[in-house]
Amino acid sequence: MDHPQQRFTELYDRHYRHVLGYALLRAERQAAEDVVSETFLITWRRLREVPDPVLPWLLGVARNLLRKQQDSGLRGRALAARLADLAPAPEDDVAEHVAMRATALAALAELGDNDVEALVLASWYGLTPAEAARVAGCTVKAFNVRLHRARRRLSQALDRDALTLEEQR
Repeated sequence: MDHPQQRFTELYDRHYRHVLGYALLRAERQAAEDVVSETFLITWRRLREVPDPVLPWLLGVARNLLRKQQDSGLRGRALAARLADLAPAPEDDVAEHVAMRATALAALAELGDNDVEALVLASWYGLTPAEAARVAGCTVKAFNVRLHRARRRLSQALDRDALTLEEQR
């Protein structure tokens, strides 16, 4: 692609929703939209330097911008609320799905920002460990360790919450 405007337009059209979705997980709507705008402004300015694949680089830029504007204490609680809004509504046994959803959200709320980020990058966005490591700003080995520990902590939190739910019944 020789024409920069055409390349940028294709990048924007292809990845806007992914970057916005990532930003919405970590910020309120207006702040997320601001981060996405600034991410693509940086992309335009550095278009010749943008690596392939593009998505990990874009998410890394968005992550750095989000870090600059967010207070870590509020992020965890806001993330759990946003995930609750994004989760699909239960279809079959409503009570069971509500209990499972509440358990999952409570378990996610217990996790730290790095754990949630590792899980989201690997599961939600389906990034490879190398791509996710670039976004997270660490080595592939460090990301794999982070992801392993995040999965273990999530599993432990789910088990604790499930036991609590069972005891309440």
